[in-house]
Formats: sequence, structure tokens, C-alpha cells
Amino acid sequence: MSNGSPIPGPRRRRIVILGCTGSIGQSALKVATDIPERMEVVGLAAWRSVDLFVEQVRTWKPLVAALADSPAAAEARERLAGVAGPEILEGEAGLCALATLPEADLVLIAIVGTAGLRPALAAIEAGKDIAVASKEILVMAGAVVMEAARRKGVRVLPVDSEHNAIFQCLEGRRPEEVSRLLLTASGGPFRTWPSAELLGVTPAQALKHPTWEMGRKISIDSATLFNKGLEMIEARWLFDIPMQKVEVIVHPQSIIHSMVEFVDNSVLAQLSTTDMCFPIQYAVTWPERVPNRLAALDFAQLAKLEFEAPRLSDFPALSLARHAGESGGTLPAVLNAANEVAVAAFLAGDCSFPAIWETVAAVMEAHAQEASPDLDAILAADAAARKAATALLY
Repeated sequence: MSNGSPIPGPRRRRIVILGCTGSIGQSALKVATDIPERMEVVGLAAWRSVDLFVEQVRTWKPLVAALADSPAAAEARERLAGVAGPEILEGEAGLCALATLPEADLVLIAIVGTAGLRPALAAIEAGKDIAVASKEILVMAGAVVMEAARRKGVRVLPVDSEHNAIFQCLEGRRPEEVSRLLLTASGGPFRTWPSAELLGVTPAQALKHPTWEMGRKISIDSATLFNKGLEMIEARWLFDIPMQKVEVIVHPQSIIHSMVEFVDNSVLAQLSTTDMCFPIQYAVTWPERVPNRLAALDFAQLAKLEFEAPRLSDFPALSLARHAGESGGTLPAVLNAANEVAVAAFLAGDCSFPAIWETVAAVMEAHAQEASPDLDAILAADAAARKAATALLY
């Protein structure tokens, strides 16, 4: 986390939500309903989900709204014609306009994939704190984003439940006091499946996450464990911790959201029921905690908390991510881009489940690494990896 400006006092934070129709965006609006005295929604943006977007705009009446997809934006304008409401912007320019909205002081980046990178950097350059739910931003360009945040004196607040948990456990601690960051993983729907059966996994099976209700892309990433691999790289940048100190432990109950082991071998953990409203609220109200109507843990009802090592040989995503994170440069962007293409192919029925990580491994192996890339080089590596993955899959 960047530590530039003074800690804010108690106040109502004015929020722009980029990705308002996704699962994180909808949870953020639930939080706004629960704590209206602390959270005001001033901007809403989505990709192309017109029906829900129009409903949200009518309900929340933001100052400005945007749809990244131009035809969807045109349809939304038509449906909102004659209704007093915000201007509907479009495209990446529209997302960046919302990210730099003068009235906003926190921008929640909840756009799936790489589309949130330029809006995130625009928000930082405008002096806005950002709350990051789109892990691809820091996976692709962690060095660029965190350096920009330090230079502008703004905060990068984690919204992923695992990183938010670590953020809470690390409060007031120095990096040199940390022995390990322990990211917990549910293990996905195929945690106990024999490796021979993974070849026959269908998209419908992979989308049935055992714990969380999430979007399609992140659900597949959770099934392959690429989601946890991306989180390892994200944690390295968020908390300025070497990749060697970031580990994953499987915890099927998803009650402990992550842990920090310190150099004295003591461990702090953050626990709550499985509801993304918890980390979103903490990012909004930090450094304070405020009451809400979310469900509390009933420890008497917790039958057991289990832990096991991930099956690295059967789910190689974690090893690929560790290699990318330790290598740095353009390789994390290549891993992320190849995975996005392979996941889309799997969901379309164009490749097998194991072909997702096989494609990523092949694209990474063929990539000519650039050690200290700028944003243009990162985006070029992203585009090249997508082209290479597509060529392998089709």
C-alpha cells in the first residue's frame, strides 16, 4: 500500500465504481445501501450489461455514468432519454473520465481483465485513492502502478478478500517483520478430483464454485488456481514483499481469508463469513471500522477449519505464476494475457480444461522477456501473448 497523504478522518467517501454490474460492483452498491452515511456513489461504469446498468443509474442517480461498449452506451442513452440523469459516456475515454471525476475521492476498480489498467493510472494521476478488485492491474503493471501511487501520494487499497485480510493483519507492521504471507484458497470445485478426470471437465462444472458466487472468468480461474497465482503476484506489489515470501494454502471452508506469519513465528489471521461486502466496506471506511448488517461468525457452528497443501503437479498454475512473479518484467503480463485467451476458449468449448495451463506455459516459454518495461512495452507484451495463445488454440 502506498503511504503518501495523511490518514483520512471520519467522513463520507465519494465513490466511483468501475464495473458496477459485476459481482463486486453489485456488492459495493449493497455496502452503499448499508452505510449511506459513509459512502456516496458519484459515478457508475460497466462494460455492456445495459439492463442492469440502466436500473442502477435510475436508482443511484450518479453524477456521471459510462458504458465501455459504444453500442451499449447508445442503447442506454436511448432508454434513459427524457429522464433527468447523468451524461452517459462511452469507451476507454469514458472510463478514464469517471476515474478522474473531480467530485470523487475513491475509485473502485472492479473491471474484469486488463481494461481497468488505464483508468486506474488515470485515477492515480488525478490524485484519487484507488480500491483494487481487478487483480490484473497489478499483475500486469505492478511496478508502474505502485510507483505512480508513491509519486502522487495516493493509496492503493485492496478489495480482494485475501489481500484485504493481509492488509488488516499487517496494520502498523514493517515489511522486514514479515516471514510469510499465506493466501488461502478454497481449492476450487476439483480439489479432490483425480488428475486423470480433469481432461473431461466441462465449463458448467468449472463454473460451480464451492464457496463464492463470482463472474465467469474468475470462476474458471478459481477452478484452475490461476486466480490464486495472480493473487500471489498482486500481493508481492501491494505489500512490497518478495515473491519468495508469498505462499498459498488450501482452506476449503474459506472462513480464514488469509494470514500473515511474522519473524517471531506468530501468525495473525482475518476471519469472516464469505461475503465480499466485508472487504469492500473496510476499503471504503479505512482506517475506521463501522457497524453493518452483515452476518457475524458463529464459532459454535464452525465444525472444523481444514488446511492442505495445493496439488502443484495437477494444478500447475501456481508454479507458473510464481515463475512469472519472480522473473518480473513483462512475463506476468504474458501469463495473464495467455490465461485470458485460454479461459475464453475453454468457456466457448474450443479447448479442454488442462489446455488452459498448457497454453499459458507454452506462451510463457516462447516469450522474449523484457526486464524493466514501461507501460507501452507491457501492453505490447500483452498483445503479443494474446496473439500467440490464439494461434496455439485455433
